[in-house]
Amino acid sequence: MGCDVHVAAAAATSLAGLSRATAHRVVMPDPLAEPARYLAAVADYVTAKAIDVVIPVTEAAALALLADPGALEPARIPMPDLATFAAISDKAALRVRAADVGLAFPDQHVLCTPEDPLPDVGFPVVVKPARSVSEWAGERVKLSVSHAATRDELLARLHALPRAAYPVLLQRRIVGPGIGLFVLIWDDTLVATFAHERIREKPPSGGVSVLAESVIPDRSLVDQATRLLRAFGWRGVAMVECKVDERTGEPFLMEINGRFWGTTQLAIDAGVDFPALLVRCALGEPGRGPERYRVGLRERWWWGEVDHLLARLRRSTASLALPPGAPGRGRAVLDFLRSAISGAPDLVFRVRDPMPFLHESARWIAGR
Repeated sequence: MGCDVHVAAAAATSLAGLSRATAHRVVMPDPLAEPARYLAAVADYVTAKAIDVVIPVTEAAALALLADPGALEPARIPMPDLATFAAISDKAALRVRAADVGLAFPDQHVLCTPEDPLPDVGFPVVVKPARSVSEWAGERVKLSVSHAATRDELLARLHALPRAAYPVLLQRRIVGPGIGLFVLIWDDTLVATFAHERIREKPPSGGVSVLAESVIPDRSLVDQATRLLRAFGWRGVAMVECKVDERTGEPFLMEINGRFWGTTQLAIDAGVDFPALLVRCALGEPGRGPERYRVGLRERWWWGEVDHLLARLRRSTASLALPPGAPGRGRAVLDFLRSAISGAPDLVFRVRDPMPFLHESARWIAGR
């Protein structure tokens, strides 16, 4: 697009910062640990460099910058206000709003505090903090999902959670493929859509995609998700994550992330350039995404796939909390080899832009 791209990160070396597409990179405070300092540092940099558009790519960064977007003016943040962002990030409250548009939501119990009595739940159960980033006593923490197959496991998972994790959702586990529906809404207009199916994830029980395939989303799901986001007054990109029940084929809403997703490159390569579309919207030049994109395109995250395979080889099905019918170790090895032989493009490695992958590889090896 001819944009001059600046990357701000908490470290001098980051994947995006090392890309040949990056003109400038700058070290900033950690938005999770020091949100106020981060906001001030970004505001100073934006003013000094006359930045036009600021795009937070993590939830911590979004929370920090949306706390006072006026500090960045005249730069634009192509997102809604903080209250709207916080509302769609609240998994506990999402159930009611999803029901309003006909989207199914897993059965759940809500523990508001660590002192709440443990309800009678069926197992296995998903232990899910209501927010991915939460705050307690002035400290923000990043939280993740876990699984429990027994009451003792559940008690152990809850005991390990910080108080900031509450409220905590105890959800019925939905077994089936994960579908990510990605949309860009601007001024109530649906600018672009894209969907992928998660083939493999890290951790193997469910998490970030390490192998995903572009698919055609169910039209009713697109309509329901769009109505849900419009009900929030959403503006910008969002990922609507669903699980499709393998028994019934019904999609269940898991969560909504109001920011770019890990497989954004897959959408771009399939023909939907969400970053370019978002920047144009922010600059007052809204366009429309393509009506069709390439379906059946698979892309992988190499080191994520390696971590997935190592987890399958080193740990038991029970310790990984894998669902019934999960393939065994031998199948996991064959699937990894098929993916490698297929020549599926990598989400990070690009021949014309190798430094991010080389840096990630060095970091992965050093971590071993």
